[in-house]
Amino acid sequence: MTIPTPKLQDLPNGERPRERLLRLGPSVLTNTELIALLLGSGTSGENVLRLSERILTRLGGLEGFLRASLGDLNALKGIGDSKRAQLIAAAELARRIAALPPPERTSIASAKDAAQLVADMAHLSQEQVRVILLDSAKRVIALPTLYMGTVSTAVVRVAEVYREAVQRSASALILAHNHPSGDPTPSPEDIELTRAVAAAGLLLDIPLIDHIVMGRDGWRSLKELGLMAR
Repeated sequence: MTIPTPKLQDLPNGERPRERLLRLGPSVLTNTELIALLLGSGTSGENVLRLSERILTRLGGLEGFLRASLGDLNALKGIGDSKRAQLIAAAELARRIAALPPPERTSIASAKDAAQLVADMAHLSQEQVRVILLDSAKRVIALPTLYMGTVSTAVVRVAEVYREAVQRSASALILAHNHPSGDPTPSPEDIELTRAVAAAGLLLDIPLIDHIVMGRDGWRSLKELGLMAR
């Protein structure tokens, strides 16, 4: 008896690539899952994840996918013109992005520079936690939002703070979050989080330079307040 190939929609919601991407961000998905989202669906005998895995294997992984010629993609079995066009377009966009000249990055020389970079956080109605990722020259690599909490709190895991820092090869980082109450005075929880993140940064050799707290009444730097270390 032939066992039918399980469909993607048969997976629990928490395991489906699209739902995981929307809930946790694209960095948690594998290359196979990202290709699967581009394809959208599989074939009658192969679900989209297996199809994506086969395509990547045939092309030699992600690097081979980006180098693949039109002939290489035309030779792939199990995909029609629509899916093939999507893959070609995605690969071409990636190549064009890689060929772009590096943008001039913002440099962070002081707590004031960091506060100005996240000035919009001062008037948010919900608490957010962002991380300013820096290269070795203290230029901004990225400014991802890690958490969007309730009006009063955001539960932060130290591992999540450093996930993108490690993936993007950051040399240092600055933590930033806001107090919707308007008062930027660091709370005991803010101080404890800062020290936990700083301790992890020493182990990972990605130091925490500062923690900026934003509020309608101004901003505070935990480094300037002398609250970074115990």
